[in-house]
Amino acid sequence: MGLSVSTVARGVKEYFVMTFAMFLYAFGWIACIIPAGGMGGGVAGLSLILNHIFPAISIGTFVFTINFILLVAGGFIVGWNFGIKTIYCIIMLSIAMDAWGQILPPDFLLNYVQNIDAHNILLVIMGAVISGTGVALGFSQGGSTGGTDIAVMIINKYKTISYGRIVIASDTFIIGSSIFVADDITAGITTIVYGYMMIAVYGYTVDMIQSGNKQSSQFFIISPKYQDIADAINLEMGRGVTIMDGQGWYTKQDCKIAMVVCSKRDAGQVLKIARRIDENAFVTMASVMGVYGKGFNALNKL
Repeated sequence: MGLSVSTVARGVKEYFVMTFAMFLYAFGWIACIIPAGGMGGGVAGLSLILNHIFPAISIGTFVFTINFILLVAGGFIVGWNFGIKTIYCIIMLSIAMDAWGQILPPDFLLNYVQNIDAHNILLVIMGAVISGTGVALGFSQGGSTGGTDIAVMIINKYKTISYGRIVIASDTFIIGSSIFVADDITAGITTIVYGYMMIAVYGYTVDMIQSGNKQSSQFFIISPKYQDIADAINLEMGRGVTIMDGQGWYTKQDCKIAMVVCSKRDAGQVLKIARRIDENAFVTMASVMGVYGKGFNALNKL
């Protein structure tokens, strides 16, 4: 079956947005967080620590190497089910980190804010917002920066722990470890404080852009094309769909309601599928406090 023009155009747009998102994420780190002496979690934060230890190796190289190791480990342990978009984002993020490092002067934005009180704090917050926006844009197109996502898959192979707990634990450890590569104890404590500030603003930014601050989203989709929407969500996202009976009280007509529960990073994809198949579909989206069962947190491990 040949590819339609709209399908190709949609694919080109998705990869263009993901490329822009990764460069935006890298810009937040290279132009703001690092010049301010800040720190963060995840693979980027770990790469920054390793770059302090081995300055001859670029941050982008460390980002790629760590993600590559996680990809290989995850492939052997939980299976080779990583999406091409995740691999693409990892490669683009590594390129973007090194590209911005070569293009931008060391004090590119620092010169503009140094006369403002607490200018380093301002830069860290600015970098967190920019990086969080980039990650949220990548999520909206089905991409991922890898790193923690892959680590969660590996850990959950042996023990079911929520995504949020793993992220908090790993970020706390990485940021705390930065004190061992600081020039002195004062600089180390400052870096740690900036690091926790960064991940708080970063996480809030991602949550806000992804329409909610919860780990999962719940959709109710009412459409006469509910079967096509449900099939597309099943095939394209690998997500389950529950079809329920309903009745419009104003029209007194029976209808079908498709219910979907997914992680917040998949929320944009559900909306895109519903809009593509039926532009007039009635869709509600809500954040849920917790989701338990197959594909989510195990109820018996609480």
